[in-house]
Amino acid sequence: MIYNGHLGTEATHTKSKSIIVTDAPPDNNGKGEAFSPTDLTATSLACCMLTVMGIVADRHQINIAGAKSDVLKVMDDNPRRISEIYVDMIMPEIAYSSKEKKLLENTARACPVAKSIHPEIKIHLTFYWGEEKVILSSH
Repeated sequence: MIYNGHLGTEATHTKSKSIIVTDAPPDNNGKGEAFSPTDLTATSLACCMLTVMGIVADRHQINIAGAKSDVLKVMDDNPRRISEIYVDMIMPEIAYSSKEKKLLENTARACPVAKSIHPEIKIHLTFYWGEEKVILSSH
């Protein structure tokens, strides 16, 4: 990890050499030219949910290719911290059974990142199964 100055950092993954660059958001004296560290927290949650859903889907031969997620992070000011994360899971237009839906919803809620986030941070998880909308909360 390197501090590049001007509120930016650069992290290099040891094995793949992939690089993640961060920048402070404009409301915290940054330029907002890259993910902020708190953006990465919210993004990590959605990525983890999709990843573990993929693991379970493969195990049960459920097709989730093309599943998407939208993430919204809400910040508090005093103290400055994440207060809420909204995750919308938009599932492909496939006729999933109620058993498959429940399995994938429970899997997302139990992902390692969700289990690592402080309980004071509210996680709002909504699944979109075509026209059906299922609202779940983890904390």
